[in-house]
Amino acid sequence: QVQLVESGGGLVQPGGSLRLSCAASGAISSINVMGWYRQAPGKQRALVAAITYNDNTEYVNSVRGRFTISRDNNQNIVYLQMNSLKPEDTAVYYCKADYVNEDYGDLEVWGQGTLVTVSS
Repeated sequence: QVQLVESGGGLVQPGGSLRLSCAASGAISSINVMGWYRQAPGKQRALVAAITYNDNTEYVNSVRGRFTISRDNNQNIVYLQMNSLKPEDTAVYYCKADYVNEDYGDLEVWGQGTLVTVSS
């Protein structure tokens, strides 16, 4: 079974920084895309940032210039560096991987989520 394990969430004051990490393990032949999504209470889950196998990135407009997505050399860990945090960034952040399993082809898996709270 493929797993994504997220870490790095917590409580931070407005203007502060956090770095989220997501580590993938299991029966993965390759990872096509890894992304970060977030969901606040009463809101839809929405894409924050994503990175492809060849390092193309995309960001939602509200975080562009403040957040940076990156991955390690093996492409099994994805990071989200979050700077200049705002209260509206408060949400549960979820990691998602679009990956290839040699038997079942293209699949996706979600992490369990990590809570980010931006408040004074």
